[in-house]
Amino acid sequence: MKYRKLGNTGLSVSEVSFGTWAIGGDWGSSRDEDGLKGLQLAMEQGVNFFDTADVYGSGHAEELLAKATKGKQEEIHIATKFCRGGDIHDSQNYSARRISEYCEQSLRRLEREAIDLYQIHCPPIEILRDGSVFEALDQLKAEGKIRHYGVSVETVEEGLLCLEYPGVEALQVIFNLFRQQPALELLPRAAAHGAGILVRLPLASGLLTGKFKETSTFQENDHRNFNANGEHFNVGETFAGLPFVTGVELARKLDWIADGRGNMARASMRWILDHPAVSCVIPGFKNEAQIADNLATLDVPSFSSAEMERLSAFYQSEVVPHIRGGV
Repeated sequence: MKYRKLGNTGLSVSEVSFGTWAIGGDWGSSRDEDGLKGLQLAMEQGVNFFDTADVYGSGHAEELLAKATKGKQEEIHIATKFCRGGDIHDSQNYSARRISEYCEQSLRRLEREAIDLYQIHCPPIEILRDGSVFEALDQLKAEGKIRHYGVSVETVEEGLLCLEYPGVEALQVIFNLFRQQPALELLPRAAAHGAGILVRLPLASGLLTGKFKETSTFQENDHRNFNANGEHFNVGETFAGLPFVTGVELARKLDWIADGRGNMARASMRWILDHPAVSCVIPGFKNEAQIADNLATLDVPSFSSAEMERLSAFYQSEVVPHIRGGV
């Protein structure tokens, strides 16, 4: 395993870490037994960082992490998120009292005394502009309930705004071959600020595995079915904001990246890790096989400067016109 600094937090995190949305819910059927085996394999291979949220399976993902990491609280770092259990547009949802309640509930489910990284879960930009939410997080940090805090954002604009607050130590962003905009300004600014970068949706909800066809379908309880056009939350969270069929067609044009790199998924995550400002990628998983395949990313060669330029040109000319949900 290889590790990188999570900004100025003092934490070193595994380059390939994992998110737990899929084992919590909203990605179709999953079995707790498979999820727990996956978590165990990841830790055996040196993964020391996991991302979750209080709404993943209504807290179930946090409970699974508690079970998997019992007795390893000092060596395994956990980031969780809050605010989407309530009305994200209501300012009272971000009051010191409400945030403290969210925190206590997550601490109870995680069976921990402190949360390593506590993140606001994609709030509206108006909440970020107001800034009082950060005062509440400073208070939780002073109380020892959280060690560090950050923000999971939807757009570059939101990320840049968060960097204006000195207490923000990490940003979680959508960054992949179909969402390259953060590389232009946000990643350099975060590095200068000393903020870590967690990359979610590295495979654009599976599009960048190259396994889907235009006729592929998803289970009723899979967000790739019920949020394909942003019906329930920001469309950027599903297929990186691309219409599904368009995404499948675009992914097919990128199949060359797998040459010498095993498969498209590993190549796609290698491209992300080729950006030094990135602290880690956090792909999702449902079982041990997916853990093993994602970890193989560490062994594939980096992209050449010519390949990077080719991918950037492809993004600007063929992908950008189709993106929805902001960049």
